[in-house]
Amino acid sequence: MSDKPFILVTNDDGIHARGLQELVEVMKFFGDVVVISSETSMSGKSCAITVDQPLRAVEIEKILGVPTYKSNGTPVDSVKLSFNSLFDRTPDFVVSGINHGANSSISVIYSGTMGAAIEGSLHGVPSVGFSLDDYSSGADFSKAKIIVAKIFQNVLENGLPPFTCLNVNIPKGKPKGIKVCRQTHGKWMEEFEKRTDPHGREYHWLSGYFKNFEEGSAETDIYALENNFVSVVPVAVDMTCYKTLEELQNWKF
Repeated sequence: MSDKPFILVTNDDGIHARGLQELVEVMKFFGDVVVISSETSMSGKSCAITVDQPLRAVEIEKILGVPTYKSNGTPVDSVKLSFNSLFDRTPDFVVSGINHGANSSISVIYSGTMGAAIEGSLHGVPSVGFSLDDYSSGADFSKAKIIVAKIFQNVLENGLPPFTCLNVNIPKGKPKGIKVCRQTHGKWMEEFEKRTDPHGREYHWLSGYFKNFEEGSAETDIYALENNFVSVVPVAVDMTCYKTLEELQNWKF
């Protein structure tokens, strides 16, 4: 058995996404890599899992020489399969991305990219989700790959606390630097457009816009991206609101 770290690479853009291949190319320098990804895009799937049908993972043509599997499940399913039944070794690291488009602020709770990283942290291994703030099919990942290598090297050397992962968002173009920051307080303001299909049936199309509740806050991930810095946000799975916890303890039940 190799003494190199065993690194699971996954994503939510699907097995054919360019960002996945670019991430594999970087990770090959750090250890033994295996890829498992969904056969179609799973953007917005968050931490969804498959419970109503069998999961299948089929080995396909290697990506850049590393073993590659195509799954019919979600990004979190891919991680679960990797730890529980697919390989003889369990991953030492989970790396997800490189996503086409940012996953900053509240997007962290919707992102399949981050869902996979969070699942990796639940299995007790250092995990990172990488996203590039560029949605175009011709996105330039060259600068992003340098950032991926720098951050993963630090994770390799320093580790991460249990049940904690990193949400890394990389600006388009050449970054000015890297900022460790916090998640921006914001939300997506949904707008559903009601339409009628050719058969006269009503349907709804989701659109909307992002609302930043703390414009100009220099310690946030949105501010970092807007000012051409990489944002690195530590993400924990404990969602307890401790301020409210203290208040509830004074309630009379």
